[in-house]
Amino acid sequence: MKIQKYKKETSLQWNEFNKSSKNGLFMFDRNYMDYHSNRFKDNSLMFYDDDKLLALLPCNINKNVLYSHQGLTFGGFITNDSMKQSTMLECFSVLKDYMRKHSIDRFIYKSIPYIYHKKPSQEDVYALFINDAYLFRVDCSTTIDLQNICKMQKGRKAQISKAKRELVQIEKSLDYENFVKLLNDVLLNRHNVKAVHNAEELALLHSRFPQNIQLFVAKQGEKLLAATLLFIYENVVHTQYLAVNDKGREIGALDLLIKTLIDKFSGDKKYFDFGISNENNGRFLNQGLIAQKEGFGGRSVAHQFFMLNGGGGVTPLSFAFSYIFILQKVRIFLHFIKNHNTTLLSINLIHTIFCCIALKKLRMLHIIFPYHALLTRRCHDSRFSRCA
Repeated sequence: MKIQKYKKETSLQWNEFNKSSKNGLFMFDRNYMDYHSNRFKDNSLMFYDDDKLLALLPCNINKNVLYSHQGLTFGGFITNDSMKQSTMLECFSVLKDYMRKHSIDRFIYKSIPYIYHKKPSQEDVYALFINDAYLFRVDCSTTIDLQNICKMQKGRKAQISKAKRELVQIEKSLDYENFVKLLNDVLLNRHNVKAVHNAEELALLHSRFPQNIQLFVAKQGEKLLAATLLFIYENVVHTQYLAVNDKGREIGALDLLIKTLIDKFSGDKKYFDFGISNENNGRFLNQGLIAQKEGFGGRSVAHQFFMLNGGGGVTPLSFAFSYIFILQKVRIFLHFIKNHNTTLLSINLIHTIFCCIALKKLRMLHIIFPYHALLTRRCHDSRFSRCA
């Protein structure tokens, strides 16, 4: 088995494999991925057995850290029906060889949630476990099983009835400019941030994927009250963005919009996915936000983030060795300080620094200091390089 780095010349082969795969999504198509190529240094990989393409791995690289992929909601191995567990284990073996060869310290891996699979495709999750990858983050997404919907709460039903009395109308739209204006107003007021996409980018992506990216709005007369941008996959409808102004919240415009879309897609899709309701690397759950989603009958689906070290992960032996090393150094430092022996204290400090430099050169610092994973678990994945 061998790995080749993705090149533009292989875009057709990449896209054809993605379409025929058992867990491929339109956002893994190069026509989607490459629209923001100026923001990320692409390092996507293609796995071959001789000349047969076995798997795709959408990635970008930042300094010495490989990500799957920071420009996508999630990522991970894209595989077809020929992928079996033993083959996936071999893929991870050659991936770790690739990381060592290219001096990559670690790999931040966002696995594809099972609801997005066309067929069972979790060979990668087991392979991550076998290779001692560290689960450092879990996001909580809320999803409705459209074939087995949990009971909607009375509060949501009341808001829907109110919106109907207020003559709120639901329609498909191409007005991305006013949608982004509404979205940014909400995000700035509530979170002091702006949307990742601008109106021009959304219009461009819709033109490339008109069946997969669709905008639906709730209006009272000509006034825009609420809107959602849907990413539509083979089995899943995902609300990429949701926005409602104060008037729309008051009269239940967003509730009617969501209920209308649930009814619209319940016939040919399996899941309606609202996305995550947490912050701070998964550690803080927005209770109000998730309660609203659960009110429509949604329940939790975990999004898992793993860290694979260049040497194969953090093992119990590495932890034990780390703590012995650290405790010994602390004991020596305290002894020298207590006895006012500045000469030996300086020598010990210099020795420690040289050990760290030497191990860093050998790409083995993660073995001596695997507690680094614990320190970074509270850092956002886009800030890993600054936490190093």
